[in-house]
Amino acid sequence: MRVQILPIQLINQIAAGEVVERPSSVVKELVENCFDAGATTINIDIEQGGARRIRIRDDGCGIVKDDLPLALSRYATSKIASFEDLERVASMGFRGEALPSISSVSRLTLISRVAEADCAWKVSADGSEVDFDLQPDPHPQGTTIDVRDLFYNTPARRKFLKTEKTEFAHIESLIQKMALSRFDIGFSLSHNQKEIFHLPLAVTETEQQQRIAGICGSAFLENSIKIDVASSGLQLAGWVGLPTFSRSQQDMQFFYVNGRLVRDKLIAHAVRQAFQDVLFNGRHPVFVLYLTLDPGLVDVNAHPAKLEVRFREGRLVHDFLFSALHRALAEVRPAQNTVKIGTDSHQPFSAINKSIDVTPSDTNDTLIGSRANHKGTYSTYPPAQSALPYQVEETIQAYAKLYTGADAEPAPKQEEAKQQGFPPLGYAIAHLHNIYILAETRTGIILVDAHAAHERIIYEKLKQQAQQGNVPSQPLLLPIKINISPAEADLAEQAADLFIELGFDINRSGLETIVVRSVPALMNNTDMETLIRDVLADLAQHGLSQRMQDHGKHILGTIACHSAVRAHRRLTIDEMNALLRDMERTENSGVCNHGRPTWVELSTNQLDKFFLRGQ
Repeated sequence: MRVQILPIQLINQIAAGEVVERPSSVVKELVENCFDAGATTINIDIEQGGARRIRIRDDGCGIVKDDLPLALSRYATSKIASFEDLERVASMGFRGEALPSISSVSRLTLISRVAEADCAWKVSADGSEVDFDLQPDPHPQGTTIDVRDLFYNTPARRKFLKTEKTEFAHIESLIQKMALSRFDIGFSLSHNQKEIFHLPLAVTETEQQQRIAGICGSAFLENSIKIDVASSGLQLAGWVGLPTFSRSQQDMQFFYVNGRLVRDKLIAHAVRQAFQDVLFNGRHPVFVLYLTLDPGLVDVNAHPAKLEVRFREGRLVHDFLFSALHRALAEVRPAQNTVKIGTDSHQPFSAINKSIDVTPSDTNDTLIGSRANHKGTYSTYPPAQSALPYQVEETIQAYAKLYTGADAEPAPKQEEAKQQGFPPLGYAIAHLHNIYILAETRTGIILVDAHAAHERIIYEKLKQQAQQGNVPSQPLLLPIKINISPAEADLAEQAADLFIELGFDINRSGLETIVVRSVPALMNNTDMETLIRDVLADLAQHGLSQRMQDHGKHILGTIACHSAVRAHRRLTIDEMNALLRDMERTENSGVCNHGRPTWVELSTNQLDKFFLRGQ
């Protein structure tokens, strides 16, 4: 076979194989061109799921008459002119492939007009043209691209299209994602001459939150925290859902890098790590997040369809994302001055979330200001160290008894304490079914799962002690002998140093016997044998080749679960109040180690509705 130059249409069709996968791929490329044209309004009309017709009109800057043939030529673009430009791409499109690739597998018509022109100009193409016939047109300023009969000349590819409903669903989802990236642009989408949605410009914060609510649902905003963090030339802003508001699928995760929607493994890993301690097994977080950085620090040319990016300083980006999200979640604690929303509120969206700009290295700052939902109410809160006058000695004494299981002293006079103001989680009234703490707050009542809350408190304390390399150990009055299998005894012997790091003193005393002489000081009244067996099971599963920080959190979680106050153990008022006060100072106290909520609130308005009061 002789080497030969391919026909221009075949070259374009090969390129189309990378760019044009389905109708939504065409929509993506054309809408991104609208972004680059400075459009403020984009209208998308679809017929038969995009297979019959895709028409996209914008009010952008338009294309001058002489450049229209070039716009339909390969490797022709107005967005880059040199390698230096390619190193710092700030536009959405830049390859100069989209229009010729699309025209090679469809019947394409391009109409455009610039502001100073007397009229618009129209050109048609099928990917094989060398010369183009330009015709005048009364089109207003901006551009319309009409794509008809997609894949009409490549029937094999047309057979791979799904049903009309499925293809349109891809387009609708895409436009919603793109609308979240550009609040300064209005969008309208219609299918088969029926308007599906219309999204006006969203300039104010209230309008932006209304757009988010329209796409992600109002429940997302009600169960999210807003963050705005900047450090080392990186900025992360947006909304992240609370751990209790998770999904079974990754279908509500929107991440934008310099306005470009991306799927990136480094970003996904950082997000997973940030949610590792607080998300229920098998669940996925929800978020709408925007990362902004110098265009020179990110390569957007790593994927033909520009769906993936490559960061030049990946470790910096990963650590920044993890730190920002981890701290945002950790700093959500119950507090006073809550913002009420939901069935008993008529607050605008702008009242739901308030953010405070911070730098991750500033450890005394807070990442978020307020948030509220039906599973609990949070808002601006004082730093943990300003721990309010009602908790001093009583908390210390009560918690000492909580850990030992001894009976507490009579509760202090709560009426005197109330004169100083209610704490965020209120004052304990009763221990319901020996499981749930009922507390009265200034604005309603709160129910707390005592075991789940105590488990989180112990876990966070153990984590902090382990990170400092100092888990306090307490000798046992009588050592505990545990009979285990020879394999487990070998594992316990091999993991001796790890057990010491965790606060245990464990020695082997026989082929199938180990002796426990010391345990972490936070542990008391614990079924030690069951705990040690569970820890050994964790070690057997994860192995000893990894350092403690890799799997140590899971082991610490196991210890915390066994150490927490058990369900059905009656707590005194002092013990319950001590637990509430500690929750107010503990990171991630809204969820247990397994991602389940630790408390819920009913406002007085909700209570009144139960009994039809005021109606």
